[in-house]
This record gives sequence, structure tokens and C-alpha cells, in this order.
Amino acid sequence: MNENNQMRDVFDAIADPTRRQLIALLAEAEEKPLHELTAQFQMGRTAVSKHLTILKEAGLVHDRKVGRETRFRLNASPLKEVQDWVAFYSKYWSMNMLRLQQLLEEEEE
Repeated sequence: MNENNQMRDVFDAIADPTRRQLIALLAEAEEKPLHELTAQFQMGRTAVSKHLTILKEAGLVHDRKVGRETRFRLNASPLKEVQDWVAFYSKYWSMNMLRLQQLLEEEEE
């Protein structure tokens, strides 16, 4: 997978509120089994599994089998791409707000 696809996948993965909630739940613990994650939603195990698969494809989640149970853990490192993107635009908006403030101050004079 090239870098552009990875970025797109991460952004696609976090676009859904259910997947963002799954990330938050996984951030609270080292690992969580599927049944514990499913209990947090008003949807079936299959639907939660599909969301986890998308997170896994984006590199945000790792899973492992323990007996008959699948446990999931968060891999937050792909979120750095999102953080970098947000930081760029945060700086952009801060600079624009500073310019606006300067213009307003000039008009008051």
C-alpha cells in the first residue's frame, strides 16, 4: 500500500462515529475482546466486526486469537498523519485569525 492510500484509509477509517468510538474504547485498555466491544453498541457482532476490519485495514487496530476469542488493541501510530494534517490547518487558521485581528485593530485606529 502506498503512502497516499494509507493516508486515505486512515481518514476514511476515522470518518465514521462508530469507528471513532471503537478507537476511544481501545485506547482505554491494552486489549479488549470482541464481545466487550460489541456490548458497547446497539448493533450486532457482525456490524462491529466490519468496523473493526476497516480499522485493521487502516493499520489502526491489531487483533490476535486467544482460544476461541479475538482480542483487539489500538495501534495509534497511523493517527500521526491525521495529527499532522490538523496541525497544518490549525496553524493556517491561527495565522488568518491574527491577520483579521490586525485588520480590525487598524480599522479601530
